[in-house]
Amino acid sequence: MKIDTLCGSSAVAAAFDRRPDAVQRLFYTPERRAMAGPWCAELAKSKRPYRMVEDAELRTIAGTQHHGGIVAVATSRRVEIFDRANPPRGKLLLVLDGIGNPHNLGAIARSAAFFGVPALLIGEGIGHALPSDAAYRTSEGGLEYLALYRARDLPGVLAALDPYYRTVAATLSREAMPLAELPRDRPIALVLGGEETGVSGDVIASCRRQVRIPGRRVVQSLNVAQAAAVLLHTLAG
Repeated sequence: MKIDTLCGSSAVAAAFDRRPDAVQRLFYTPERRAMAGPWCAELAKSKRPYRMVEDAELRTIAGTQHHGGIVAVATSRRVEIFDRANPPRGKLLLVLDGIGNPHNLGAIARSAAFFGVPALLIGEGIGHALPSDAAYRTSEGGLEYLALYRARDLPGVLAALDPYYRTVAATLSREAMPLAELPRDRPIALVLGGEETGVSGDVIASCRRQVRIPGRRVVQSLNVAQAAAVLLHTLAG
């Protein structure tokens, strides 16, 4: 059974809100005792363990010093294979191509949840980060509020999405239109690429449009998580 180690009050609260049965154990420092109380009571009903520990022990349990004083051990969420014949429906679908840094994944998920994006499709394979302890910690609970899907053949999936979404790759290309000019008359599947290489060529070729964030270009681009926040703020509005 694969498990996740969820660190910090936001990640733990989201897990208890969205999948309380998945939480197997809870650990917290004396400073977090009052916060942990209701969750301990919930675990006690089903005889699941919880324990107050000192900071040094919690660092060992969490595998990081950035544990926020409270850590839940939970069975991992299943990231479903994307069904191209029955895609999730909504105003906006977020697609990640080559996001390999789990902290970027978590930060993107945090923004997506904040702006009400319902679903996240993640490329599968080498160079694609899937939900992990680091991603959950950085997402501040955001990953719990997104439907999660994975797909190895992103170009094929994007082609199959064409009847349902306008597929749009965020790029730095001269062919990319300014964000403000993107038509908003149908749902959008927004594709973000990795820090080093951006959206891959075959994925761009499968998208109907390219979009860019206008800037003064004193620096070439934003961090992908920053770009996600700007794009989602506009498109989810």
